[in-house]
Amino acid sequence: MASNFSIKHQPGFTTIAATCFIVLYLPIIVLVAYAFNAASSTSEWGGFSLRWFQSAYQNTQVIDATLRSFQIGAIAAVLSTIFATMAALATTRTASYPGLTFKYAAINQPLMVPEIVTGVALLIFFSRIKIFTGYSGLGYLIAAHTAFCIPFAYLPIRARLENMDLTLERAAADLYATPWKTFRRITLPLLWPGILAGLMLAFVISLDDVVITEFVKSGGQDTLPTYMLGQIRRGVTPEINAISTAFLLLSVAIVTLFFFVSRKRD
Repeated sequence: MASNFSIKHQPGFTTIAATCFIVLYLPIIVLVAYAFNAASSTSEWGGFSLRWFQSAYQNTQVIDATLRSFQIGAIAAVLSTIFATMAALATTRTASYPGLTFKYAAINQPLMVPEIVTGVALLIFFSRIKIFTGYSGLGYLIAAHTAFCIPFAYLPIRARLENMDLTLERAAADLYATPWKTFRRITLPLLWPGILAGLMLAFVISLDDVVITEFVKSGGQDTLPTYMLGQIRRGVTPEINAISTAFLLLSVAIVTLFFFVSRKRD
């Protein structure tokens, strides 16, 4: 009798898997370790210290850029999740019709377009508006981040809708519940894990963006990633390692929070 095929027992599988994990995580481990380095050099270990976290905390430019990143990310995540939820409902809670696939592809198209192309297009588009209106505030960055975060929020929300059992929604319709009441009492509570996933994904994507932000921002509107990029051009410092480590911890906290929230609601 032939034994069952298992990829784990193939020659070289363990080596390849271990190499992948090392390539993925070793640079991050080194970065985190040197964030606690007391020395000013990023190549010599001078003992354990929290001085670079304290330095970053007392750096007003870092604080301003961080607050700006959170402000843009929070607003963009909420707006993009609302738009993505409406788009997901419109493309899943309807009978199939010509053009539906095209709409689905159009919503996800920004995922396939290189960021540099989107950045240049937004730069040209918003520069015309800036000249016409004279406004150069954060609204452009919020609009740009909202636009490119929509497909990221759309994917988990649509996946959740497609996997939901339609029995309860059909029963509500049979009992003459209005579409809004059905959505509020049945669809929305079942959809919450997908909405939370989309919201957190959109927030993290917005928080991390460099390319589009670099093209769209005006003077004095650095976000934390663009500030770090500017500092790295002058050389990698332990303070940058400390900021990156704090960023990493925030991402891990968001993912952990989402895991517990979604598990409870499931």
